[in-house]
Amino acid sequence: MALKRLHRRLLVAVAASIALLGLHAQPASSANVHPAFATQAMWIWQLPKTEGGSVERIIARAKANRIGAVYIKSADAGNRWSQFSAAAVSQLKAAGLRVCGWQFVYGNRPLSEAAAGAAAKAAGAECLIIDAESAYKGKYAAATSYMKELRRRVGNSYPLGFTSFPYVSFHTTVPYSVFLGAKGAQVNMPQVYWRDIGTSVTTAMTRTWRENRIYGRPIVPIGQTYQSAPVSDIARFRAFARAWDAPGYSWWEWSTTSTRQWAALANRNVSRINPGDPGWPVLGRGAKGDPVRQGQRLLIAAGYGAVKANGIFGDATAAAVRSLQESRRIPVTGTLDAATWPGLIKVAAARITERRLASVARRSP
Repeated sequence: MALKRLHRRLLVAVAASIALLGLHAQPASSANVHPAFATQAMWIWQLPKTEGGSVERIIARAKANRIGAVYIKSADAGNRWSQFSAAAVSQLKAAGLRVCGWQFVYGNRPLSEAAAGAAAKAAGAECLIIDAESAYKGKYAAATSYMKELRRRVGNSYPLGFTSFPYVSFHTTVPYSVFLGAKGAQVNMPQVYWRDIGTSVTTAMTRTWRENRIYGRPIVPIGQTYQSAPVSDIARFRAFARAWDAPGYSWWEWSTTSTRQWAALANRNVSRINPGDPGWPVLGRGAKGDPVRQGQRLLIAAGYGAVKANGIFGDATAAAVRSLQESRRIPVTGTLDAATWPGLIKVAAARITERRLASVARRSP
């Protein structure tokens, strides 16, 4: 029995070490995420203006169009929204729909924001999605306080999603690495609104995957039905999500979805495409921002203690990258590139696993 307990503890340690940094070289499969994320979902901003505020009509529309989950706004900053009621959540769940709350956060009062976010769980939400955008730029301390308090209130295993801008390189001071870091959100939900960006589905999805995969969390992209997105674009978005093994995907937003778009969502046939590998960011000396911070965070986990996670790619970071490349027999460039990111992620995960296993072994009788 003691050996069985030790074996279970070792397995837990391995899983925990991977989860600690969200380390996955590729987006994880649906088996690794909560079912509320591993489905086709629809966002609801204002429940009273959605299907006339009728929960019964929401259920009927969702069932008829292959919507497995609804994400309903539950809070803005520290203010809870009364539309996210236990009664409505219970009715939706009783009909077989997954229900999550979502909260827009600003970072001005992170503790009260965490309390408002956690209230969604008390109302019966199966998960909470954190929406942090421009208002959160540069607020790393606030993001850390928010996540710490939120996890204290909901528990370390409660399913969380994080959504923000899809192109990290355009918003490098948003604290992605905190919201998607240790004890952060288990899934990354970038807002791939290609028409709003002014580009194609192909360009938007490729760049989104390339810039977000460094955070290691399963990518569950958000597509758009607003701005009269053509059904051909909707079909292509679904095809890309399938090609890159997204556990699920969702759409913004219910009230802007046309009859033709609903029919496109209901279509069971998703095209098979082979878009190839989306690539990795290339970061070198002089680079700044959250992607650099994420690389430094991984280097520290991999054992390069001289590096500081300050978001500035300086001499210490370049030296650590060169050392890693030499040890892994990767071309020595001193830059984080397509040849280096996967090796760095693998080494960081292995080192964390070793430390956790050693700790478990010491504590076990």
